Amino acid sequence: MEPYRLWYWPSIQGRGEFVRLAMEAAHIPYVDCARDEGVDALIDDMKGHDRRGPFAPPYLSMPGFTVAQVADILFFLASRHDAVGPTIEADRFWAQQLQLTVTDVVAEVHNVHHPVALDDYYDDQKDEAARAAKGFRDKRIPKFLGYFDKAVRHNEGDWTVGPRWSHVDTSLFQLIEGLRYMFPKRMKAVEGDYPALVALHDRVADLPGIAAYLESERRIAFNTDGIFRYYSELDAA
Repeated sequence: MEPYRLWYWPSIQGRGEFVRLAMEAAHIPYVDCARDEGVDALIDDMKGHDRRGPFAPPYLSMPGFTVAQVADILFFLASRHDAVGPTIEADRFWAQQLQLTVTDVVAEVHNVHHPVALDDYYDDQKDEAARAAKGFRDKRIPKFLGYFDKAVRHNEGDWTVGPRWSHVDTSLFQLIEGLRYMFPKRMKAVEGDYPALVALHDRVADLPGIAAYLESERRIAFNTDGIFRYYSELDAA
């Protein structure tokens, strides 16, 4: 089949990484278009959608239509590729519920360093970000990780939904990776409270497609332009 055309910012992991990880784990061919063609090509492509176009990247382009929003992209891929998601209807919607909850926490992560205005720089709202970071560290991290840990524990087998890995597992892997980068002290202090989730992270890392991806140049390093950003002044145990 023709490779999917993934459009996302070329210099950050961001939300696009949740899509990349699922496709890498399932060995689904794709082209990371803006990394090959540049930011201007991404902007031009977005402008070229007259109807049913994406509000923002990431999005997948295929002949005849486009799918945007991380959870929707992953739901679409699961509908086309059994390797990406559950085949039982109830499991597919449970997976989507969990995936949308990942979307919720990612939005909160982004708001930690942009608590006042998304268009202003972090340096313009550092005092407010420090307050937001404390609330996120103390209350929201335990709430979200506890919920996901419970989901993993209540499923039979090694994965979160059904008998094999799905896009939820690769997304939870990325969530743990991102939080470890953003809040290393806090995560070191609390990870032991969520053993099922941490074990899941490690199993995902061992998937052949993921292991190869993590060792490749395709895996962009975390940085302070992405969603998960490390500022030492925002981290504490």
